[in-house]
Amino acid sequence: MELILIRHLKTPGNEKRQYIGSTDEELSEQEVLNFKQKYKIDSYPQVQQVIVSPMKRCIQTAELIYPKNQITQEVLLKECDFGIFEGKTYEELKDREEYQAWLDSGGTIAFPEGEEQKEFRSRCVRGMLCQVDRLCKENVESAAFVVHGGTIMAVLEQLAEDQKDFYHWQVENGGGYRMLVNEDEWKSGIHRFRKIQKLGGVTE
Repeated sequence: MELILIRHLKTPGNEKRQYIGSTDEELSEQEVLNFKQKYKIDSYPQVQQVIVSPMKRCIQTAELIYPKNQITQEVLLKECDFGIFEGKTYEELKDREEYQAWLDSGGTIAFPEGEEQKEFRSRCVRGMLCQVDRLCKENVESAAFVVHGGTIMAVLEQLAEDQKDFYHWQVENGGGYRMLVNEDEWKSGIHRFRKIQKLGGVTE
């Protein structure tokens, strides 16, 4: 089975380089216009099923890329809640003691008044395992997950066959990865994504 992981297109907050996690922004109007001008039917691999985070930016991106596919939502794949950093930029945060502490930790400690990083990553992996289990049972040959940058990093940190650090898997808006799942292997409890390749998308 081939899986595609795609990060949603840009929101206004992304364009301003803000921390946008739990804020349920819609896509930037300019981003949608740019996408429609560049998009071709082969810009992204075609798939049988599409799974999304329930946040507007992911649903809208999926509808643009896969307008003919029915969309399944998975709440566990939502982006992290950045707490008091939500909606702020680096410039707005760089002199705050709690932000510096978070940077010094390598981004591993909990966001103040937000989601604990370990729980966020675990949640994303649980959501992915649940959906891939379902896809295997339904004998699906290809599926796309339209989610968040943090979600993709969390999932691949744990499930990629080549074990890499969380931040190794950062990807631009509209970009992502394609990979293979051996269904027999997966059903036996070996949960690994094989032959991972960077996905170009239309934003590169």
